[in-house]
Amino acid sequence: MTIVNALSVDVEDYFQVSAFNDVVPYAAWDQFERRVEANTMRLVDLFDRHEVKATFFVLGWIADRHPKLVQELHLRGHEVGSHGYAHRTLDGYSPAEFRDEIRRAKAVLEDLTQQPVWGYRAPSFSVTARTLWALDVLAEEGFRYDSSIFPIRHDRYGIPDAPRFPYVVRAGERGLHEFPMSTVSPGGLINLPVAGGGYLRWFPLGVTRWAIRHLNRREGRPAMLYVHPWEIDPEQPRIPARVRSRLRHYRNLAATESRLDALLREFRWGTIRSVLKLGGGSTRIGAAANGAEQVEPGIRHQE
Repeated sequence: MTIVNALSVDVEDYFQVSAFNDVVPYAAWDQFERRVEANTMRLVDLFDRHEVKATFFVLGWIADRHPKLVQELHLRGHEVGSHGYAHRTLDGYSPAEFRDEIRRAKAVLEDLTQQPVWGYRAPSFSVTARTLWALDVLAEEGFRYDSSIFPIRHDRYGIPDAPRFPYVVRAGERGLHEFPMSTVSPGGLINLPVAGGGYLRWFPLGVTRWAIRHLNRREGRPAMLYVHPWEIDPEQPRIPARVRSRLRHYRNLAATESRLDALLREFRWGTIRSVLKLGGGSTRIGAAANGAEQVEPGIRHQE
């Protein structure tokens, strides 16, 4: 059986990334040229050519300013999920503030699509050991799954001992699945990030291909591929940020679209909701989906 991998897009603009927070404050966002709509539609057209559907995690700020974009994503058969409203990392919120923010963002998206929003991805994968309380809030607010945890060591995010594959964080009436970012773990010694974002741009295409094949064929698990609309836009305005941030953001932007095209040709892809086999109807999550294990991982809410 050929495994279907998860295809996802974090819908944010080039000036909204967390690495630029110190030079582009939230209050200044409306002063920048917006390129997100055209770049997102380029991705949609690419996906259409390959006859694949994806999950688009849309910022509420973007949805308020580009409502027709959100509606078009829905009309063309893609899943619309939430990326929060203002692209603040979760360590900048109290639980009450986070609840208000995701309610606001969720309401905007559901009003535009007239469909429930089941998926969430935190800005900059900021569900970490310090912010695990967010998973409880997401479940209580009606989300069916989260896709925010990166089981790696990193200077800005990651929970290195988190499970590498989909699992049920919380069962019952307000259940919640977690679909972590993809890693490979040679020899089980360390988790190496693959299949998305800067890792797609920095690593040679052959490395990404090998990693997805390894996950599918050797481990029998789906990969999670993620990309941002600004990553297919080498002509975007340059932000005068710190050297490390510029290196991470701008490297190999011209190569992203062709690499993505190659991966779409070679592997099978679908929305996160379809890969997790989360059907319609009741909001109750029952048995684990698509190989997801029900676990009480060592990354549960820390008091």
